[in-house]
Amino acid sequence: MPKITGSPVGWEGGPKRVVRLPALIATARFAGFGDTVEHRDYRSLSFWHDTAGEALEPRAPLSGEAAVDVAIVGAGYTGLWTAYYLCEAAPGLRIALVEAEIAGFGASGRNGGWCLGNLAGLDNHLDDPRTREAGTRLQRALFESVAEVERVCEREAIDCHWARGGSINLATSEAHRTLLLSELEDARERGIGEADLRWLPPEECRARVRSQPNLGGLFLAHCAALHPLRLVRGLARAVERRGAAIFERSPALAIAPGRVATRGGALRARHVVRATEAYTGSLSGHGRTLLPMHSVMVATEPLPETVWKEIGLDRRETFADPRRVVIYGQRTADDRMAFGTRGAYFFGSALRDRFSDAAYAQVQRTLESLFPVLRGCRISHRWGGALGIPRDWRPAVGLDPATGLAFAGGYVGEGVAASNLAGRTLADLILGRQTGRTALPWVGGPPPAWEPEPLRWIGVSLVRRLAESLDAAELAGRRAHPLLERVFETFVRK
Repeated sequence: MPKITGSPVGWEGGPKRVVRLPALIATARFAGFGDTVEHRDYRSLSFWHDTAGEALEPRAPLSGEAAVDVAIVGAGYTGLWTAYYLCEAAPGLRIALVEAEIAGFGASGRNGGWCLGNLAGLDNHLDDPRTREAGTRLQRALFESVAEVERVCEREAIDCHWARGGSINLATSEAHRTLLLSELEDARERGIGEADLRWLPPEECRARVRSQPNLGGLFLAHCAALHPLRLVRGLARAVERRGAAIFERSPALAIAPGRVATRGGALRARHVVRATEAYTGSLSGHGRTLLPMHSVMVATEPLPETVWKEIGLDRRETFADPRRVVIYGQRTADDRMAFGTRGAYFFGSALRDRFSDAAYAQVQRTLESLFPVLRGCRISHRWGGALGIPRDWRPAVGLDPATGLAFAGGYVGEGVAASNLAGRTLADLILGRQTGRTALPWVGGPPPAWEPEPLRWIGVSLVRRLAESLDAAELAGRRAHPLLERVFETFVRK
């Protein structure tokens, strides 16, 4: 287990005497903590966990109290990227992460496996003349983040089945085609060129992915398919090699300026980073900070080449379409189809790891409607998990210099690349650096709070039903009702 040592920067920025973690932490044993926590079979969480290539044994928990320079709550992408870049920029900094389960337990290990150079809420910045220039810089930074993730994977020898095949947003209805062409026109006005984003006419699009129907598609070059859990687990090892400590099975109960309280102990730190995404509500006082929306996925058994000739995705392009109840898919490195949809919210922001047979069956029917060749194909894995949605649908990064409290998240399911940019930005903010990243328009204060229950559940349920109705109309070739469209867009600003 790594010890927190070195010559860290002090709370006031000056040299500070080296302080090691107490021996009781360095020698902590998992057995003592496990007596009070239900044992989990982590490999059963998802296809990605089942094919992680490692045992997924939890690291030792936090036991007792320790002083560090930076305490990070959450060992998913955001927390680990933040630790990685802090270690890189200030090798002597004492950094500790506490994680409720294991690194990659949440959305970082259960997502669709897209490293996408895009971000929910970006259009809000791009559409506003006052923030358009800054929004374009944010778009470019997201594009560059895909290449940065690839660079780190090569540098750290992280085998996450990386395949930079780009992403195709399919026009599966005439309404989708009209929308996508309008988005392309907007992108051109913002300086996004052919090398970044281009229209695939139907014939070219079908050569890449043979969905039914297929009226063309918008191809984004800045996207890679990957194995998300292998990325997060490899990143955790890279962080540990650089001297940071990761304590697993150590759920944080509350965070406050200078302190993180966990079930087994506490961390004292000048800076405390909240990187908890959909699990933010488990922290005292944060029940309405982010809304946990669930995605559900399936993976087929490995498919023969004869089937892939009927589907395409030869370069492992990821794919989706513009429907409001989001769909997403990829061809895995071992030739499975991994496909999902999202939209389930449970009363009181409840979190679930298991879902009904009906939910999985709906995902499978949607997949088969796009690729009829998959009808009757065996599904080998079914899983789901929660992602975090802010009330204004705008992911954010921030640090309060007065309290030392920092946060990032609310990615609305598009956090693999965005979390890398967030981690670099948080590292800049914590180290007091003014950079191009710290001037990006998503840097600021936390999002507004969600409504209390039962208003939250009623509102989300109604918006979900509205989305399904609008999607059904467009997929059937009818025009969605303009008034209902405006109502939907009022509540869901992507």
